[in-house]
Amino acid sequence: MALRKKEGADLRSQYPLYVEIGLVLSLTLLIVAFRADFSNQSSFQVQMEEQETVDMKQIQQTQQEKEPPPPPKPPVPQEVPNNEVIENETDFDASLDMDERLDTSQGPPDDGEEEEEEEQEIFMVVENQPELVGGMKALQQSVEYPEFAKKAGIEGRVIVQFVVDEQGNIQEPKVTRGVHKLLNEEAVRAVREQSFKPGKQRGEAVKVQMSLPVTFRLR
Repeated sequence: MALRKKEGADLRSQYPLYVEIGLVLSLTLLIVAFRADFSNQSSFQVQMEEQETVDMKQIQQTQQEKEPPPPPKPPVPQEVPNNEVIENETDFDASLDMDERLDTSQGPPDDGEEEEEEEQEIFMVVENQPELVGGMKALQQSVEYPEFAKKAGIEGRVIVQFVVDEQGNIQEPKVTRGVHKLLNEEAVRAVREQSFKPGKQRGEAVKVQMSLPVTFRLR
């Protein structure tokens, strides 16, 4: 036996009506939500704490200047009464006879040393120059060529400087330009053996400085 539904119990025919009612309610809730005033509610705000900044300033180093110390105060002068007698601390020998006459017959004490003769001036150029006795030929003939220098083939010219004194003797000979030690020594020896007529300045014999060349030449 088949069952039949009542005409009022069929819900599928009422679906469109329920859908429309739901849409209307949804729109109403949206409109109310948009128009609602939420200003009284406290808003959530995030406050960022400000970072403390440090201002770095360059500090200039200052040098403390030392002030000079004040000058010392001058001593306060003290008054000395005129009646005060200043004692003299000088101790005189009472045994000294002031009436005794001094013996002036004796001269100053003699040290026993003779006064040194004043060193005579050495002239470079004089009116009459010293003359070598025998000339340069005599000087060259007195030269003996060292054997070692001969074998080694050493030759040249040596300049010897010396002083001719008032008697015509040779003093302080020395080499001013040399060639070899052997030749230099032989040149000085040869000059020492020479004799001169002394030089004169204003008619008087004086010391004169001279130079002579000594030649060493192999034949």
